[in-house]
Amino acid sequence: MNSTIIIVFLSILTGFLLFIVVYQQLGQQAGMRRSLREISGKLQEIMETGSDERVYVFTEEKELQELAAQLNGLLERHLKVKADYRRSEIAFKKMLSNISHDIKTPMTVILGYLEILRLKSGTPDEMILKTECKAKEVMELINEFFTLAKLESGDMVPELSPIDVCEQCRKSILDYYELLTGREFQVDIDLPKEPVWVQGNQESISRILNNLISNAIRYGSDGRYLGLALRVEEKTAYVDVTDRGKGIEASFADSVFERLFTMEDSRNREIQGNGLGLTIARNLARQMRGEITLRSEPHVKTVFTVRLVRCSK
Repeated sequence: MNSTIIIVFLSILTGFLLFIVVYQQLGQQAGMRRSLREISGKLQEIMETGSDERVYVFTEEKELQELAAQLNGLLERHLKVKADYRRSEIAFKKMLSNISHDIKTPMTVILGYLEILRLKSGTPDEMILKTECKAKEVMELINEFFTLAKLESGDMVPELSPIDVCEQCRKSILDYYELLTGREFQVDIDLPKEPVWVQGNQESISRILNNLISNAIRYGSDGRYLGLALRVEEKTAYVDVTDRGKGIEASFADSVFERLFTMEDSRNREIQGNGLGLTIARNLARQMRGEITLRSEPHVKTVFTVRLVRCSK
């Protein structure tokens, strides 16, 4: 009888000990899974925000500590590579700005000599006219490069003040009046009668509008239509520049804002562009805490929209 009790007791004790062992193992696995989830969540947060934080895990598990250490090593290398790239990018943009400036000076002299030759010849030689025209195109391209390089390197920060964007729209469209009427464009203008004040820079807004209007005329000429509208919300103003030309395929919608990107039509000399105008326009808009977006349905309607922040006068 005693031996039977002892056997039962030992059986119960063995079962209890086994239960404790299994429970501890399950607890460790659950703790490890929880720690892994924490590590994964923190790593995702760091990568999405681009912060310089590190992964920390409070555990006695050696494997998890080693994993966190290796991940932190990778994060440090990632930050170093990003910092090196940023320094190289800034250095390149400053170099481009300096080169553009250095080329600009002799081109100005060349244009001066060409103008003197043209004026002295009485009836300008066709070769002189063509040379002067091409030199002006090169000068324009240099100026665009110079502007973009200064914008991207942070050397060109426009001073912001309250601007009546409605009045600026009127001035910009009037600059193209003769060109639009000469090409028999249908022009739709929808602007509020009252001033619309935005936080911006007059020169920057003028340059953005001139770029978008000239692009609509150049690339949307087959539609013979130009629309300019100003919409307002409580804190935002939107300027829409619309054409009904060939349009832009959805696959190119983001690419048109990349530097030196040109559509296939740019091979046509009549509508040739340099691929910098929209890049400069978007940079200028962003410096004013705004943005430029594109919606296009080929051969139906293409709309570039400038978003600006409203303010009081």
